[in-house]
Amino acid sequence: MMDTATYISLDATEIAARVRSGAVTARAVTEAALARVAETEPQIHAFATLDAAGARAAADAVDAAIAAGTSPGPLAGVPVVIKDLVMTKGLRTTFGSKLYEDFIPEDDDICVARLRAAGAIILGKSNASEFGFGANGCNLLFAQTRNPLDLSRTPGGSSAGSAAAVAARICPLAIGSDGGGSIRIPAAFCGLFGFKASMGRVPVWPGCRDERYPGASGWESIEHIGPITRTVADAALMMSVLAGPDPHDRLSIPADTDWLGTLAVPLPQRLRVAWWPRWHDQPIDPRVLAQQEAAVQRLAAHFGFDLVTEAPPDVDVGRAFPAIIAMDTDLTGLRALIAEKGVPVGDALRGVLAQNLPLEAVTDAITLRKAFTNRMARRMADCDLILTPTVGILPFAYDETGPADIDGTPVGPEAWSPFTSPFNLTGQPAASLPCGAVDGLPVGLQIVGPHLGDAAVLTASLAFERFLGGGA
Repeated sequence: MMDTATYISLDATEIAARVRSGAVTARAVTEAALARVAETEPQIHAFATLDAAGARAAADAVDAAIAAGTSPGPLAGVPVVIKDLVMTKGLRTTFGSKLYEDFIPEDDDICVARLRAAGAIILGKSNASEFGFGANGCNLLFAQTRNPLDLSRTPGGSSAGSAAAVAARICPLAIGSDGGGSIRIPAAFCGLFGFKASMGRVPVWPGCRDERYPGASGWESIEHIGPITRTVADAALMMSVLAGPDPHDRLSIPADTDWLGTLAVPLPQRLRVAWWPRWHDQPIDPRVLAQQEAAVQRLAAHFGFDLVTEAPPDVDVGRAFPAIIAMDTDLTGLRALIAEKGVPVGDALRGVLAQNLPLEAVTDAITLRKAFTNRMARRMADCDLILTPTVGILPFAYDETGPADIDGTPVGPEAWSPFTSPFNLTGQPAASLPCGAVDGLPVGLQIVGPHLGDAAVLTASLAFERFLGGGA
Protein backbone atom coordinates (compact mmCIF):
# COMPACT_ATOMS: atom_id res chain seq x y z
CA MET A 1 0.00 0.00 0.00
CA MET A 2 0.95 3.64 -0.31
CA ASP A 3 -0.13 6.13 2.34
CA THR A 4 -1.53 9.48 1.28
CA ALA A 5 1.31 11.46 2.85
CA THR A 6 3.85 9.61 0.73
CA TYR A 7 1.73 9.90 -2.39
CA ILE A 8 1.30 13.66 -2.26
CA SER A 9 5.05 14.14 -1.82
CA LEU A 10 5.89 12.43 -5.12
CA ASP A 11 6.04 13.94 -8.58
CA ALA A 12 5.07 12.04 -11.72
CA THR A 13 8.64 11.16 -12.62
CA GLU A 14 9.21 9.48 -9.25
CA ILE A 15 5.86 7.66 -9.26
CA ALA A 16 6.50 6.19 -12.71
CA ALA A 17 10.01 5.10 -11.72
CA ARG A 18 8.73 3.36 -8.59
CA VAL A 19 5.93 1.60 -10.44
CA ARG A 20 8.21 0.42 -13.25
CA SER A 21 10.76 -0.90 -10.73
CA GLY A 22 8.13 -2.81 -8.78
CA ALA A 23 8.71 -0.78 -5.62
CA VAL A 24 4.99 0.05 -5.57
CA THR A 25 2.03 -1.13 -7.61
CA ALA A 26 -0.02 1.09 -9.85
CA ARG A 27 -3.09 -0.07 -7.91
CA ALA A 28 -1.58 1.17 -4.64
CA VAL A 29 -0.81 4.55 -6.21
CA THR A 30 -4.34 4.76 -7.56
CA GLU A 31 -5.90 3.95 -4.20
CA ALA A 32 -3.79 6.70 -2.61
CA ALA A 33 -4.96 9.14 -5.29
CA LEU A 34 -8.60 8.19 -4.74
CA ALA A 35 -8.15 8.62 -1.00
CA ARG A 36 -6.83 12.11 -1.70
CA VAL A 37 -9.90 12.79 -3.84
CA ALA A 38 -12.12 11.81 -0.91
CA GLU A 39 -10.21 14.19 1.37
CA THR A 40 -10.28 17.23 -0.89
CA GLU A 41 -13.13 17.03 -3.38
CA PRO A 42 -15.90 18.12 -0.98
CA GLN A 43 -14.07 21.44 -0.60
CA ILE A 44 -12.60 22.19 -4.03
CA HIS A 45 -15.02 20.56 -6.53
CA ALA A 46 -12.29 19.77 -9.05
CA PHE A 47 -14.21 16.98 -10.79
CA ALA A 48 -17.04 16.95 -13.27
CA THR A 49 -16.95 13.15 -13.42
CA LEU A 50 -14.89 10.84 -11.20
CA ASP A 51 -14.09 7.42 -12.69
CA ALA A 52 -12.81 5.35 -9.78
CA ALA A 53 -13.70 2.03 -11.40
CA GLY A 54 -11.96 2.94 -14.64
CA ALA A 55 -8.89 4.13 -12.77
CA ARG A 56 -8.63 0.89 -10.82
CA ALA A 57 -9.01 -1.18 -13.98
CA ALA A 58 -6.29 0.83 -15.73
CA ALA A 59 -3.99 0.42 -12.75
CA ASP A 60 -4.54 -3.33 -12.70
CA ALA A 61 -3.67 -3.45 -16.41
CA VAL A 62 -0.38 -1.63 -15.75
CA ASP A 63 0.45 -4.06 -12.94
CA ALA A 64 -0.40 -7.01 -15.18
CA ALA A 65 1.90 -5.69 -17.91
CA ILE A 66 4.76 -5.37 -15.43
CA ALA A 67 4.12 -8.89 -14.11
CA ALA A 68 4.22 -10.20 -17.68
CA GLY A 69 7.54 -8.50 -18.32
CA THR A 70 6.23 -5.99 -20.86
CA SER A 71 6.81 -2.27 -20.78
CA PRO A 72 4.07 -0.41 -18.91
CA GLY A 73 4.95 2.91 -20.58
CA PRO A 74 6.75 6.07 -19.47
CA LEU A 75 3.82 7.23 -17.31
CA ALA A 76 3.27 3.86 -15.67
CA GLY A 77 0.80 4.23 -12.81
CA VAL A 78 0.80 8.05 -12.79
CA PRO A 79 -2.65 9.50 -11.96
CA VAL A 80 -3.90 12.24 -14.28
CA VAL A 81 -7.12 14.20 -14.74
CA ILE A 82 -8.52 15.27 -18.10
CA LYS A 83 -10.23 18.60 -18.62
CA ASP A 84 -13.91 18.15 -19.38
CA LEU A 85 -13.53 19.91 -22.73
CA VAL A 86 -11.37 17.00 -23.93
CA MET A 87 -13.11 13.84 -25.12
CA THR A 88 -12.74 10.51 -23.34
CA LYS A 89 -14.11 7.36 -24.95
CA GLY A 90 -16.83 5.81 -22.84
CA LEU A 91 -16.50 8.44 -20.10
CA ARG A 92 -18.96 11.30 -19.82
CA THR A 93 -17.72 14.54 -21.35
CA THR A 94 -20.02 17.53 -20.79
CA PHE A 95 -17.91 20.48 -22.00
CA GLY A 96 -19.37 22.23 -18.95
CA SER A 97 -22.72 22.57 -20.74
CA LYS A 98 -26.21 21.27 -20.20
CA LEU A 99 -26.29 20.76 -23.95
CA TYR A 100 -23.99 17.75 -23.44
CA GLU A 101 -24.95 16.78 -19.89
CA ASP A 102 -25.15 13.04 -20.67
CA PHE A 103 -22.77 12.86 -23.65
CA ILE A 104 -20.54 9.77 -23.88
CA PRO A 105 -17.89 10.16 -26.62
CA GLU A 106 -17.16 7.41 -29.11
CA ASP A 107 -13.48 8.35 -29.31
CA ASP A 108 -10.63 9.44 -27.08
CA ASP A 109 -9.04 12.72 -27.96
CA ILE A 110 -5.55 12.05 -29.30
CA CYS A 111 -3.89 13.28 -26.11
CA VAL A 112 -6.03 10.93 -24.01
CA ALA A 113 -5.23 7.92 -26.20
CA ARG A 114 -1.53 8.71 -25.89
CA LEU A 115 -1.74 9.03 -22.10
CA ARG A 116 -3.53 5.68 -21.83
CA ALA A 117 -0.92 4.03 -24.06
CA ALA A 118 1.84 5.48 -21.86
CA GLY A 119 0.39 3.84 -18.75
CA ALA A 120 -1.21 6.89 -17.14
CA ILE A 121 -4.20 6.35 -14.87
CA ILE A 122 -7.14 8.60 -15.70
CA LEU A 123 -8.98 9.50 -12.51
CA GLY A 124 -11.76 11.37 -14.26
CA LYS A 125 -12.82 14.62 -15.89
CA SER A 126 -12.04 18.00 -14.37
CA ASN A 127 -14.45 20.91 -14.19
CA ALA A 128 -14.30 23.79 -16.67
CA SER A 129 -16.33 26.78 -17.77
CA GLU A 130 -18.87 26.12 -20.51
CA PHE A 131 -17.01 25.33 -23.76
CA GLY A 132 -14.06 27.27 -22.28
CA PHE A 133 -15.87 30.63 -22.33
CA GLY A 134 -14.49 32.25 -19.18
CA ALA A 135 -11.28 32.03 -17.18
CA ASN A 136 -13.00 30.48 -14.18
CA GLY A 137 -14.57 27.23 -12.98
CA CYS A 138 -18.23 28.22 -13.25
CA ASN A 139 -20.94 26.52 -15.30
CA LEU A 140 -24.60 25.49 -14.95
CA LEU A 141 -23.86 21.81 -14.28
CA PHE A 142 -21.47 21.56 -11.37
CA ALA A 143 -20.47 23.35 -8.19
CA GLN A 144 -17.93 26.10 -8.82
CA THR A 145 -14.35 24.92 -8.51
CA ARG A 146 -12.36 26.53 -5.70
CA ASN A 147 -8.69 27.28 -5.31
CA PRO A 148 -7.07 24.81 -2.89
CA LEU A 149 -4.74 27.59 -1.67
CA ASP A 150 -7.71 29.75 -0.61
CA LEU A 151 -11.17 28.21 -0.84
CA SER A 152 -12.82 31.61 -1.13
CA ARG A 153 -11.08 32.21 -4.46
CA THR A 154 -11.09 30.86 -8.00
CA PRO A 155 -8.34 28.61 -9.35
CA GLY A 156 -8.72 30.44 -12.66
CA GLY A 157 -9.77 28.75 -15.82
CA SER A 158 -11.06 27.56 -17.98
CA SER A 159 -8.88 24.58 -16.92
CA ALA A 160 -10.13 25.17 -13.39
CA GLY A 161 -10.52 21.62 -12.15
CA SER A 162 -7.25 20.49 -13.71
CA ALA A 163 -5.26 23.15 -11.88
CA ALA A 164 -7.19 22.63 -8.64
CA ALA A 165 -6.54 18.87 -8.74
CA VAL A 166 -2.80 19.33 -9.19
CA ALA A 167 -2.58 22.08 -6.56
CA ALA A 168 -4.52 19.88 -4.10
CA ARG A 169 -2.08 17.05 -4.89
CA ILE A 170 -4.81 14.76 -6.12
CA CYS A 171 -2.58 14.05 -9.10
CA PRO A 172 0.79 15.31 -10.33
CA LEU A 173 -0.35 15.72 -13.95
CA ALA A 174 -3.40 17.24 -15.59
CA ILE A 175 -4.50 17.95 -19.12
CA GLY A 176 -5.54 21.52 -19.74
CA SER A 177 -6.61 23.27 -22.90
CA ASP A 178 -5.63 26.82 -23.75
CA GLY A 179 -7.48 28.96 -26.27
CA GLY A 180 -6.58 32.27 -24.68
CA GLY A 181 -4.69 31.47 -21.49
CA SER A 182 -6.66 28.60 -19.99
CA ILE A 183 -3.55 26.60 -19.04
CA ARG A 184 -1.39 29.53 -17.99
CA ILE A 185 -3.95 31.55 -16.01
CA PRO A 186 -4.96 28.74 -13.62
CA ALA A 187 -1.32 27.68 -13.31
CA ALA A 188 -0.51 31.21 -12.14
CA PHE A 189 -3.45 31.36 -9.72
CA CYS A 190 -2.60 27.95 -8.23
CA GLY A 191 1.20 28.24 -8.02
CA LEU A 192 1.83 25.65 -10.74
CA PHE A 193 3.71 25.27 -14.01
CA GLY A 194 1.56 25.47 -17.12
CA PHE A 195 2.89 25.00 -20.63
CA LYS A 196 1.26 25.94 -23.93
CA ALA A 197 3.49 24.47 -26.60
CA SER A 198 3.63 25.82 -30.14
CA MET A 199 0.45 25.42 -32.17
CA GLY A 200 0.35 21.90 -33.53
CA ARG A 201 2.85 20.29 -31.15
CA VAL A 202 0.02 18.40 -29.42
CA PRO A 203 -2.56 17.34 -32.00
CA VAL A 204 -6.23 17.95 -31.25
CA TRP A 205 -9.03 15.63 -32.38
CA PRO A 206 -11.98 15.12 -32.06
CA GLY A 207 -12.05 18.21 -29.84
CA CYS A 208 -12.14 21.46 -31.87
CA ARG A 209 -12.09 19.47 -35.10
CA ASP A 210 -15.23 17.29 -35.22
CA GLU A 211 -18.09 19.09 -36.91
CA ARG A 212 -20.65 16.77 -35.31
CA TYR A 213 -20.39 18.51 -31.94
CA PRO A 214 -21.33 22.22 -32.01
CA GLY A 215 -19.66 24.14 -29.22
CA ALA A 216 -17.09 21.44 -28.67
CA SER A 217 -15.86 21.98 -32.23
CA GLY A 218 -14.89 25.63 -31.71
CA TRP A 219 -11.62 27.51 -31.19
CA GLU A 220 -9.80 25.51 -33.91
CA SER A 221 -7.27 28.17 -34.89
CA ILE A 222 -6.24 29.09 -31.34
CA GLU A 223 -6.73 26.01 -29.15
CA HIS A 224 -3.76 24.20 -27.60
CA ILE A 225 -3.67 21.10 -25.38
CA GLY A 226 -0.97 20.84 -22.74
CA PRO A 227 0.22 20.00 -19.23
CA ILE A 228 -0.47 21.56 -15.87
CA THR A 229 2.06 20.22 -13.36
CA ARG A 230 3.94 21.07 -10.20
CA THR A 231 7.35 20.87 -11.89
CA VAL A 232 8.90 21.65 -15.24
CA ALA A 233 10.39 18.14 -15.38
CA ASP A 234 6.94 16.57 -15.12
CA ALA A 235 5.68 18.83 -17.92
CA ALA A 236 8.57 17.72 -20.13
CA LEU A 237 7.78 14.08 -19.35
CA MET A 238 4.16 14.66 -20.26
CA MET A 239 5.09 16.45 -23.49
CA SER A 240 7.28 13.50 -24.48
CA VAL A 241 4.06 11.45 -24.54
CA LEU A 242 1.64 14.03 -25.96
CA ALA A 243 3.61 15.62 -28.80
CA GLY A 244 3.86 14.47 -32.39
CA PRO A 245 1.72 14.76 -35.52
CA ASP A 246 -1.54 13.02 -36.28
CA PRO A 247 -3.36 12.86 -39.62
CA HIS A 248 -6.64 13.96 -38.01
CA ASP A 249 -5.21 17.39 -37.17
CA ARG A 250 -4.24 19.45 -40.20
CA LEU A 251 -2.36 21.88 -37.93
CA SER A 252 -0.17 19.26 -36.25
CA ILE A 253 3.58 19.40 -36.85
CA PRO A 254 6.48 16.92 -36.85
CA ALA A 255 8.02 15.62 -33.64
CA ASP A 256 11.40 17.37 -33.76
CA THR A 257 11.87 18.25 -30.08
CA ASP A 258 13.70 16.12 -27.50
CA TRP A 259 11.43 17.04 -24.60
CA LEU A 260 13.34 15.18 -21.90
CA GLY A 261 16.63 16.26 -23.43
CA THR A 262 15.73 19.90 -22.75
CA LEU A 263 16.14 19.15 -19.05
CA ALA A 264 19.87 18.51 -19.53
CA VAL A 265 20.55 21.63 -21.60
CA PRO A 266 22.14 24.53 -19.69
CA LEU A 267 20.68 27.98 -20.10
CA PRO A 268 22.72 29.83 -22.75
CA GLN A 269 24.86 32.77 -21.69
CA ARG A 270 23.84 36.37 -22.37
CA LEU A 271 20.29 35.64 -23.37
CA ARG A 272 18.55 38.55 -25.06
CA VAL A 273 15.41 39.00 -22.97
CA ALA A 274 12.60 41.54 -23.29
CA TRP A 275 10.48 42.37 -20.24
CA TRP A 276 6.95 43.65 -20.90
CA PRO A 277 5.64 44.72 -17.46
CA ARG A 278 2.37 46.12 -18.79
CA TRP A 279 0.01 45.53 -21.68
CA HIS A 280 -0.45 49.05 -22.95
CA ASP A 281 -2.94 50.92 -20.73
CA GLN A 282 -4.49 47.86 -19.08
CA PRO A 283 -4.42 48.22 -15.27
CA ILE A 284 -2.41 45.82 -13.10
CA ASP A 285 -2.28 45.23 -9.36
CA PRO A 286 0.92 47.00 -8.25
CA ARG A 287 1.60 44.34 -5.58
CA VAL A 288 1.53 41.59 -8.21
CA LEU A 289 3.67 43.58 -10.63
CA ALA A 290 6.21 44.26 -7.88
CA GLN A 291 6.71 40.52 -7.36
CA GLN A 292 7.06 39.89 -11.08
CA GLU A 293 9.43 42.82 -11.54
CA ALA A 294 11.60 41.65 -8.64
CA ALA A 295 11.75 38.12 -10.07
CA VAL A 296 12.77 39.39 -13.51
CA GLN A 297 15.52 41.57 -12.07
CA ARG A 298 16.82 38.69 -9.93
CA LEU A 299 16.84 36.37 -12.94
CA ALA A 300 18.60 38.97 -15.08
CA ALA A 301 21.30 39.52 -12.48
CA HIS A 302 21.82 35.82 -11.81
CA PHE A 303 21.84 34.61 -15.43
CA GLY A 304 23.38 37.69 -17.02
CA PHE A 305 20.56 38.57 -19.38
CA ASP A 306 20.84 41.35 -21.89
CA LEU A 307 17.55 42.71 -20.55
CA VAL A 308 15.44 45.43 -22.10
CA THR A 309 12.18 46.73 -20.63
CA GLU A 310 9.72 47.69 -23.34
CA ALA A 311 6.06 47.76 -24.40
CA PRO A 312 4.29 45.17 -26.57
CA PRO A 313 3.82 45.94 -30.27
CA ASP A 314 1.38 48.76 -30.90
CA VAL A 315 -1.31 46.50 -32.33
CA ASP A 316 -4.74 46.30 -30.71
CA VAL A 317 -4.70 42.54 -30.86
CA GLY A 318 -7.17 42.24 -27.99
CA ARG A 319 -9.84 43.68 -30.27
CA ALA A 320 -9.31 40.76 -32.65
CA PHE A 321 -9.84 38.02 -30.12
CA PRO A 322 -13.67 37.99 -29.74
CA ALA A 323 -14.17 37.96 -33.50
CA ILE A 324 -11.65 35.12 -33.95
CA ILE A 325 -13.55 33.09 -31.34
CA ALA A 326 -16.85 33.78 -33.09
CA MET A 327 -15.31 32.82 -36.44
CA ASP A 328 -14.12 29.52 -34.97
CA THR A 329 -17.49 28.73 -33.37
CA ASP A 330 -20.30 26.81 -35.10
CA LEU A 331 -22.92 29.45 -34.35
CA THR A 332 -25.53 27.84 -36.59
CA GLY A 333 -25.03 24.43 -35.02
CA LEU A 334 -25.14 25.81 -31.49
CA ARG A 335 -28.38 27.69 -32.12
CA ALA A 336 -29.95 24.52 -33.54
CA LEU A 337 -28.73 22.41 -30.62
CA ILE A 338 -30.07 24.88 -28.07
CA ALA A 339 -33.46 24.86 -29.81
CA GLU A 340 -33.44 21.06 -29.88
CA LYS A 341 -32.39 20.53 -26.26
CA GLY A 342 -34.37 23.36 -24.71
CA VAL A 343 -31.91 23.80 -21.84
CA PRO A 344 -30.28 26.98 -20.54
CA VAL A 345 -26.75 28.02 -21.41
CA GLY A 346 -24.43 30.39 -19.60
CA ASP A 347 -24.10 34.14 -19.97
CA ALA A 348 -20.80 33.97 -21.84
CA LEU A 349 -22.15 31.65 -24.52
CA ARG A 350 -25.34 33.69 -24.84
CA GLY A 351 -23.17 36.74 -25.37
CA VAL A 352 -21.30 35.09 -28.23
CA LEU A 353 -24.54 33.97 -29.86
CA ALA A 354 -26.04 37.43 -29.51
CA GLN A 355 -23.31 39.04 -31.57
CA ASN A 356 -24.22 40.15 -35.06
CA LEU A 357 -20.79 40.79 -36.51
CA PRO A 358 -20.44 42.00 -40.09
CA LEU A 359 -17.93 40.15 -42.25
CA GLU A 360 -15.65 43.16 -42.00
CA ALA A 361 -15.33 42.60 -38.23
CA VAL A 362 -14.04 39.11 -38.87
CA THR A 363 -11.69 40.09 -41.68
CA ASP A 364 -10.45 43.04 -39.60
CA ALA A 365 -9.66 40.58 -36.80
CA ILE A 366 -7.77 38.30 -39.18
CA THR A 367 -5.80 41.29 -40.44
CA LEU A 368 -4.96 42.35 -36.88
CA ARG A 369 -3.77 38.83 -36.11
CA LYS A 370 -1.52 38.93 -39.17
CA ALA A 371 -0.15 42.32 -38.14
CA PHE A 372 0.61 41.18 -34.60
CA THR A 373 2.15 37.90 -35.78
CA ASN A 374 4.40 39.75 -38.22
CA ARG A 375 5.47 42.25 -35.56
CA MET A 376 6.27 39.38 -33.19
CA ALA A 377 8.33 37.58 -35.83
CA ARG A 378 10.40 40.72 -36.37
CA ARG A 379 10.81 41.23 -32.61
CA MET A 380 11.88 37.64 -31.97
CA ALA A 381 14.54 37.87 -34.68
CA ASP A 382 16.83 39.57 -32.15
CA CYS A 383 15.24 38.38 -28.89
CA ASP A 384 15.54 34.95 -27.29
CA LEU A 385 12.70 35.22 -24.79
CA ILE A 386 9.96 37.62 -23.77
CA LEU A 387 8.87 37.78 -20.13
CA THR A 388 5.52 39.19 -19.05
CA PRO A 389 3.17 38.89 -16.10
CA THR A 390 0.97 35.86 -16.61
CA VAL A 391 -1.89 37.60 -14.86
CA GLY A 392 -1.82 41.07 -13.34
CA ILE A 393 -4.12 40.34 -10.40
CA LEU A 394 -4.59 37.90 -7.53
CA PRO A 395 -7.29 35.21 -7.76
CA PHE A 396 -10.78 36.69 -7.41
CA ALA A 397 -13.84 35.15 -5.73
CA TYR A 398 -14.62 31.58 -6.79
CA ASP A 399 -18.15 32.42 -7.99
CA GLU A 400 -17.19 35.45 -10.09
CA THR A 401 -16.09 35.71 -13.71
CA GLY A 402 -13.54 38.43 -13.01
CA PRO A 403 -12.81 41.48 -10.88
CA ALA A 404 -14.90 44.63 -11.15
CA ASP A 405 -11.80 46.80 -10.90
CA ILE A 406 -8.02 46.60 -10.73
CA ASP A 407 -6.19 49.07 -8.49
CA GLY A 408 -9.29 51.25 -8.48
CA THR A 409 -9.79 51.22 -12.25
CA PRO A 410 -13.02 49.58 -13.48
CA VAL A 411 -12.38 46.76 -15.94
CA GLY A 412 -14.50 44.72 -18.31
CA PRO A 413 -14.85 40.92 -18.17
CA GLU A 414 -11.79 40.28 -20.35
CA ALA A 415 -9.53 43.22 -19.45
CA TRP A 416 -7.94 41.56 -16.42
CA SER A 417 -5.95 39.02 -18.45
CA PRO A 418 -4.44 40.70 -21.53
CA PHE A 419 -1.05 38.96 -21.48
CA THR A 420 -1.95 35.40 -22.52
CA SER A 421 -4.32 35.42 -25.51
CA PRO A 422 -1.98 37.26 -27.93
CA PHE A 423 0.26 34.19 -28.02
CA ASN A 424 -2.66 31.96 -28.94
CA LEU A 425 -3.13 34.18 -31.98
CA THR A 426 0.53 33.79 -32.96
CA GLY A 427 0.81 30.15 -31.88
CA GLN A 428 4.08 30.81 -30.03
CA PRO A 429 5.12 28.64 -27.09
CA ALA A 430 4.45 30.17 -23.68
CA ALA A 431 4.60 28.97 -20.08
CA SER A 432 3.62 30.25 -16.65
CA LEU A 433 5.99 29.70 -13.75
CA PRO A 434 5.50 30.67 -10.08
CA CYS A 435 7.67 33.67 -9.21
CA GLY A 436 6.52 34.89 -5.80
CA ALA A 437 3.46 35.53 -3.67
CA VAL A 438 1.27 38.34 -2.37
CA ASP A 439 -0.69 37.78 0.85
CA GLY A 440 0.09 34.08 0.58
CA LEU A 441 -1.31 33.79 -2.95
CA PRO A 442 0.93 32.82 -5.87
CA VAL A 443 2.07 35.09 -8.67
CA GLY A 444 3.03 33.81 -12.12
CA LEU A 445 5.62 34.90 -14.66
CA GLN A 446 4.98 34.19 -18.36
CA ILE A 447 7.89 32.98 -20.51
CA VAL A 448 7.34 33.34 -24.27
CA GLY A 449 9.60 31.87 -26.92
CA PRO A 450 9.96 32.33 -30.67
CA HIS A 451 7.94 30.40 -33.21
CA LEU A 452 8.59 26.68 -32.55
CA GLY A 453 11.00 27.61 -29.74
CA ASP A 454 9.49 25.14 -27.28
CA ALA A 455 12.84 23.76 -26.13
CA ALA A 456 14.07 27.26 -25.31
CA VAL A 457 10.99 27.92 -23.16
CA LEU A 458 11.35 24.64 -21.26
CA THR A 459 15.10 25.07 -20.74
CA ALA A 460 14.56 28.57 -19.39
CA SER A 461 11.62 27.44 -17.25
CA LEU A 462 13.70 24.73 -15.60
CA ALA A 463 16.58 27.11 -14.88
CA PHE A 464 14.19 29.74 -13.51
CA GLU A 465 12.36 27.15 -11.40
CA ARG A 466 15.61 25.98 -9.79
CA PHE A 467 16.63 29.56 -9.04
CA LEU A 468 13.29 30.94 -7.87
CA GLY A 469 11.98 27.83 -6.15
CA GLY A 470 8.81 25.89 -6.79
CA GLY A 471 5.13 26.66 -6.30
CA ALA A 472 2.21 24.77 -4.78
